[in-house]
Order: sequence, then structure tokens, then C-alpha cells
Amino acid sequence: MPIDNARRAAVAVAACAVLLATLAACGTPAHGPVPRGVQGAHGRTAPAPTAGPTRVPGIGDRLYRRIPAGSRQVVAVYGEGRDSAGSRLVLYTRRGTRWREVRAWPAHNGRAGWTTRHREGDQRSPVGVFTLTDAGGVLPAPGTRLPYDHDAAAYAPPAGWDQAHQHDFDHVIAIDYNRRRGAPPRDATRPWGEDRGGGIWLHLDHGSGTSACVSVSEEAMEFLLRTLDPADGPVVVMGDRAALTAG
Repeated sequence: MPIDNARRAAVAVAACAVLLATLAACGTPAHGPVPRGVQGAHGRTAPAPTAGPTRVPGIGDRLYRRIPAGSRQVVAVYGEGRDSAGSRLVLYTRRGTRWREVRAWPAHNGRAGWTTRHREGDQRSPVGVFTLTDAGGVLPAPGTRLPYDHDAAAYAPPAGWDQAHQHDFDHVIAIDYNRRRGAPPRDATRPWGEDRGGGIWLHLDHGSGTSACVSVSEEAMEFLLRTLDPADGPVVVMGDRAALTAG
């Protein structure tokens, strides 16, 4: 017999507590089955401009100043609104002083939207600039220069999650918010304290909002894993558009 929404929510909350205790991950199931990869199954190749902008588009002074001077790869997550779970992820690379859009995909963020003061359980993704240093997942790496922690058992979602969420953590890239850089994504250490949340990842999309992570299609995740290079100092700049453009 199908599980009704109230019972599914109870199962999801209990399952999330177990997963967070072992993985420090996000992505508790949303209500209703959504086929895997229904959003953003195919990325878009942007035409290579002869001369790109000298600034990452849509990023104001406040956040742009936080991008390390040596960074040549930026993953920009443009949220649709402060309280929206919909967003667009764009990969940019810098050569010289010019930024070029490489690929773009639909994405999802926290189901309650965005915040500049993220707290555990608020269902909002943190606004900011964060390094991307470590990856891992249930499946072996599809080819990546990032350190990759392959552990099928450690990253497997709880069995109580519905089928739409069983592949969320096939591949993940840790967003370095309240975590130890250089540790596997499943490392539960939170240097700023438990109340500030943590375990925020880029992971596979299930067609709806997350607990605080950013989710993309399988094709997008594999492209990011193959493209991001520690030598280029990759970072993610993420937030709703109003927060991103703030001066």
C-alpha cells in the first residue's frame, strides 16, 4: 500500500537523522516520487566568446571580493528567489582576466530557499563563496582530479527513503561550509559547531528541493567531477540573485 504523505514525512525525518549522524550529509526526501534526473538531464554548451567578461556575471562586489585571486574555476549557483528551491548552476573558467561560461544546468537548492545565517535544520542553503576540495560517493569516480572517497556503504541513503532518492549520493562534491577541507565529504567534523549546520554537498538531483545542498543531474555532476581541478582553485558562489548581486 502506498505510504501517505504524513507517514512518508515521518520516515524521512527519522532516516535523515540516521544519515546525518554517519555521513553529515543533506538531501532528506521531499514528498512525492519524482523520477531521477527529471530536471536538467542535459546540460547546455555555451558558445565560446572571443572575449568574456572580466567579472563572473551576476556577482556583486561583496561576494566577488571573496573569490580567491588564484581561482580559475567558479561554479555559480543562481537561486530564483530567497524562498525558492529552484536555481541554475553555471560553470565558469578564467583565462587571463576573462571569464568564460562553459556549461549550465537547472539545479535545486534548499527547499525553503536561501539564508546568510544558515542553521541546522532550517531547510535553507547558505549564501556565500566556498571552496570545493573533496568528492566521493556510492559509485566509483567517473574520472576526476579531486580527491574521491568511494564507499558504497558509507554514502548509501537509508533504505526507508523512496526510490526517487536512492541515487542522491552516487556522486557528491563537498561544499566547504563548516567542514574540514581535505577530509572526505562524509567526515562529520563541524569546526563552527553543530548549530551552524554542515554536510552541504553538490549531489544528484531528485527533482525537488534539498535540506541545504545543491543538486544537479547525473550528467552535470559527472561533467563537474571530470572538469574541476584543484590546481585551478575551484569555488562555488551560491545564493539567491538579490544576495548574489549585492554590492
